[in-house]
Amino acid sequence: MNKFKWLACLLGFISSVGVYSQSDAQVLKKIYTTSLTNGKSYDWLNHLSNQIGGRLSGSLNAEKAVQYTKEELDKLGLDKVWLQPVMVPKWVRGFKEYAYIESGKGKTTTVNICALGGSVATPALGLKAPIVEVKNFEELEMLGKENIEGKIVFFNRPMQADLISTFEAYGGCVNQRYKGAVEATKYGAVGIIVRSMNLRLDDLPHTGSMTYEDLPVADRIPSAAISTNDAELLSTMLKLNKSIKFYFKQNCKQLKDVLSYNVIGQITGSEFPEEYMIVGGHLDSWDLGDGSHDDGAGVVQSMDVLRLLKESGIKPKRSIRVVLFMNEENGLRGGNKYAEEAKQKGENHVFALESDAGGFTPRGFSFDCNDASFNQVLSWQPLFKPYLIHFFEKGGSGADVGPLKTETNVLAGLRPDSQRYFDHHHASNDTFDAVNKRELELGAATMTALVYLFDKYGVNPIVNEKQIKQ
Repeated sequence: MNKFKWLACLLGFISSVGVYSQSDAQVLKKIYTTSLTNGKSYDWLNHLSNQIGGRLSGSLNAEKAVQYTKEELDKLGLDKVWLQPVMVPKWVRGFKEYAYIESGKGKTTTVNICALGGSVATPALGLKAPIVEVKNFEELEMLGKENIEGKIVFFNRPMQADLISTFEAYGGCVNQRYKGAVEATKYGAVGIIVRSMNLRLDDLPHTGSMTYEDLPVADRIPSAAISTNDAELLSTMLKLNKSIKFYFKQNCKQLKDVLSYNVIGQITGSEFPEEYMIVGGHLDSWDLGDGSHDDGAGVVQSMDVLRLLKESGIKPKRSIRVVLFMNEENGLRGGNKYAEEAKQKGENHVFALESDAGGFTPRGFSFDCNDASFNQVLSWQPLFKPYLIHFFEKGGSGADVGPLKTETNVLAGLRPDSQRYFDHHHASNDTFDAVNKRELELGAATMTALVYLFDKYGVNPIVNEKQIKQ
């Protein structure tokens, strides 16, 4: 091994056991103190949630949110604030959905449903048909067309309760919501009802995106979510009487794409202005609640990162951007547009952090990066220990920053405690009162601390041979 390779290995080892100074602990303490005693995230969320409300892509509220957040970023005295145009889908829910179970002539039981985002409407007078329950797509195939044609398919696979990671539990069953209509159509189904993606039993249906892929419009079937309590009821009634029928009526509609915007603010770097670090969340939300956890929390935390850097007297070496993405929920148009323009301009995005897992107590981060950068992150754990934040693992980052991935950069996702997140996710109780001010502010400080450390030390601690020789 020559001396240059040896030195590179040594530097890599040093990075894995500690890349920070005592002054970093003092900077982090100032960041946390400022956020907890003089934070802005909770006030911003209050306005976003209670004065504007649900922000479905293409809606008036979404456009109000664009203007509001841009105005607030303008007030922070950033080096640059601008709107990035992006065309987004416009789907409208229409009048409140209605559904019942018919167990016999004149015997009906009303249940709670909501249309899935992107679904077509039922016929004007609603849709009533026999219903068949399945747990997965394999059961659909086993039943075959002879047992499904002309019926409504009821997908009833619960989130797996014994998984500590609720996001893993969500990932294990969300395909029935997203692709259920496509699969059921293959066997002649006339509609689908999907158990809400929720770990608790309640009466609140949870919406979310679904797809028809390339199905002709004439072949698309209406799709709705049913609350977990009513899913249990429907399943029990089917066991007792397989001839029951299900009725539902929904009035949703897909309109033409409309113009919207990503909202972007920037502090220009003092040493490496052409290296970009971004922090962000998605500005759009579903329409049943006001989108406080998903993802108003991520939006206001990301905004506060830039404010906290300025308030703490930190002058970044690299250019730090906050990006409030539009249309994560039903298209990911904002994230893709930002990455597309960054590539066209040849911008070097060395780091991207997303907050899109609710405003609960921060536990740490997941990272999409190489081993050297991850070892550097692990060396920072002692800095976060006083704040009870210890969770650092390799894994995913976020849907909106994902398109920015390269072989050398670092993508990260804030990971709050997830146990209550899916109680609110995509439901009417995703509201401001469900967000704790202190937890939200801890998250904003935690994000700021990570941005500060990556800006100070860079994204790759291993020095290559050429740099050493120079």
